[in-house]
Amino acid sequence: MLIDGHGRKVDYLRVSVTERCNFRCQYCMPEKPFSWVPREELLSYEELFEFIKVSIDEGVKKVRITGGEPLLREGLDNFIKMISTYKNDIDLALTTNGFLLPKTAQKLADAGLKRINVSLDSLKPDVAAKVAQKDVLKTVLKGIQAADDAGLKIKINCVPMKGINDNELVEIIDFCKEKGYQVRFIEYMENDHASEYAKGLNSLEIQELIKKSYNFEKLEREGSSPSQEYKLEDGYVFGIIEPHKDDFCATCNRIRLTASGVLIPCLYYEDAQSIKEAIKEKDIPKAVAILKDVLANKPEKNRWTEDSEVSARAFYETGG
Repeated sequence: MLIDGHGRKVDYLRVSVTERCNFRCQYCMPEKPFSWVPREELLSYEELFEFIKVSIDEGVKKVRITGGEPLLREGLDNFIKMISTYKNDIDLALTTNGFLLPKTAQKLADAGLKRINVSLDSLKPDVAAKVAQKDVLKTVLKGIQAADDAGLKIKINCVPMKGINDNELVEIIDFCKEKGYQVRFIEYMENDHASEYAKGLNSLEIQELIKKSYNFEKLEREGSSPSQEYKLEDGYVFGIIEPHKDDFCATCNRIRLTASGVLIPCLYYEDAQSIKEAIKEKDIPKAVAILKDVLANKPEKNRWTEDSEVSARAFYETGG
């Protein structure tokens, strides 16, 4: 069992397989970075898998594959197959922008993927294009349907932005309710890499917009999910991820591994350690020692809870 320095059990590993992305979302990476990590400096799937095996053996029960956009890295279905074969009851999930799902969803499901989170910030083609800086909506919706047809459990992630998609929240709820997906609205996490014009909505502002059309009640938190859930009168449940509140961190059970072998204990902070050398040298005890040291120094909470705080974290490297 993995326990951090604040007594929290850590059983959830997020693995970024690439920092590259085919979108340029306003709240993440609106300008194309000029310093991609060269492919040869990334850990191979086999090397990433070695650390995942260690983590599972130490008590990790959930593995989520992220990016950048993870589907840009070739052979992802084979990587997923490695993990599912090693432990077929692992909670194996993927976060994606959905653009490449039409051609990959069935292969991912066949490889053992169980769940998928897809970003959907608008149901209007022009607005979706404004957010992603690319004409994406038609293909993303096809991708979501392909994932549904493949039998994957689907959640939708939406980042409400002032003056951009804040008039669509109810429409997105209605779409997800009709399809049988849960939507989770994510408070914009201020970071140095986003557009200077990006302005998010906080949880109360999101709730006020939804209240114009629906009555709902707040549910008690369960487990370690970062999402605070709310139930409409008809029973449909939506979530809001609220990093600007302390309880976002109080039950944090996550640790992150980048494609270049950096272990990150907290999404906000830059503090991290590399396991790259240990993994390449097949020094598993050293990798475990680094993992436990990172956990021992995992921060108690992020600093988005403080006014005007902005993270230097590049979310496209860590699967924020």
